[in-house]
Amino acid sequence: MTQTSEERPDIVLIGAGVMSASFAALIRRLDPDLSLNVYETLDSCARESSEAWNNAGTGHAAYCELNYTTKRKDGSIDIAKALDVNTEFDLSRQLWTHLAESGWIENPSSFIRTCPHVSFVRGEENVAFLRARYEAMARHHCFDTMSYTEDPHVIAEWAPLMMARRKPGEHLAATRVTAGTDVDFGTLTRLLFSRLRQEKGVSIHYRHKVTALTRESGGRWRVTVQNTETGETKNVSAGFVFVGAGGAALDLLKRADLPEAHGYAGFPVSGLFLHADNLDLCQRHTAKVYGKAAVGSPPMSVPHLDTRVIGGRPYLLFGPYAGFTTKFLKSGRWTDLPRSITRDNVKAMFDVMVDNRDLVRYLVGQVVQKPSSRFAALREFYPAARQHDWRVAVAGQRVQIIKTENGRGTLKFGTEVLTTQDRSLAAVLGASPGASIAASVALQVVCRNFAHRLPEWQERLKEIIPSYGIDLRQDEATCRAIRARTGEALGI
Repeated sequence: MTQTSEERPDIVLIGAGVMSASFAALIRRLDPDLSLNVYETLDSCARESSEAWNNAGTGHAAYCELNYTTKRKDGSIDIAKALDVNTEFDLSRQLWTHLAESGWIENPSSFIRTCPHVSFVRGEENVAFLRARYEAMARHHCFDTMSYTEDPHVIAEWAPLMMARRKPGEHLAATRVTAGTDVDFGTLTRLLFSRLRQEKGVSIHYRHKVTALTRESGGRWRVTVQNTETGETKNVSAGFVFVGAGGAALDLLKRADLPEAHGYAGFPVSGLFLHADNLDLCQRHTAKVYGKAAVGSPPMSVPHLDTRVIGGRPYLLFGPYAGFTTKFLKSGRWTDLPRSITRDNVKAMFDVMVDNRDLVRYLVGQVVQKPSSRFAALREFYPAARQHDWRVAVAGQRVQIIKTENGRGTLKFGTEVLTTQDRSLAAVLGASPGASIAASVALQVVCRNFAHRLPEWQERLKEIIPSYGIDLRQDEATCRAIRARTGEALGI
């Protein structure tokens, strides 16, 4: 049977989350003639990690996340990772600004708003760390708006709830950046897919599950798709495949038998939040306040008390409380983890279990944690908290990357783009900073996988991402100019 043009799209996107939405928006702005088919297993977009209730909504810019800065052996603070994350978020701001100015996003305030980012620590050792961190970061133009204090009265101005009824005499410290953001990535994703649906040559299919990826002769991919309502299966021939399927990505790559995915495995981590909708509380706490993660805990479990605006309504979230599950998606199956174990990754997984026994014990402890223990953790942040104000919300699943490095399995806590050698497929793996750097991921995919088209796209790329080709970590003047422009355009 002869395939129709719809069955031979230039690009197939698997998954309808913020990663796919961002890549699709960027690539269509570069070339509106490229045809795109999107396949999503669930009944709408942004139902997994992109959904507002499934993430912290922090516009991750490394202002308050202490895990992005590490202490060297000599006691100095390494801010390189923080600078990377900070300027990657600038790429997202630039893409959103372009989309707002070109009519793809009508009202940026529907998904992004200003929210101060605060780091808060207790105890002599932690205070010394935060002071050294501040001194290292404030010297750089990317972080020179950061403020620091050890004065409880100032901390009370920044985060009133956290200081109410706190015992006097504690050694406390905090930093604040007033230009932090709260982002509703679910709303952003829905806005982009709504606009994409209006584009000629874009076809979006919900309740369609990609069950197989097979190489075709000539460099294309045969994508096998099942309609989960009717059970009907069809094959689509794609010139390029973007896998933005979150926790389902690794399984697809393994089944495609990609050499580039050999040795990779996934380590699923679940999470819970406590949330409050008491308007008085929400109006008294207008910040995202991050503390230090417990020893042995993963970075995604860094405790934080957050202002959130979801669906136009303010909430407070505290958490997350990490846990262990064998599911790779919130809507996944308990068999996801055991089914992912193969001959080529079993050693890497065993290495990680051996090298991270404290982490495993921590996660098991979180799973069996009683509600009273969760509330006690909240009271350390917010001493006057009342239990009846708070309810439990189940966060999204995160699948941390396990990969073989120097002959040994290593657990990675970042976001990574896997690309095939022939540049015909790209997949997003990992977790935080995740959604916040979706534009950076999209730009990486364009530069790696469409390098042959970069010469003709140079000017267009600079219109969409004005800092394209410029290192904002080094170019202070451009960095300040771009932040001023995107801040005004986005209303932040």
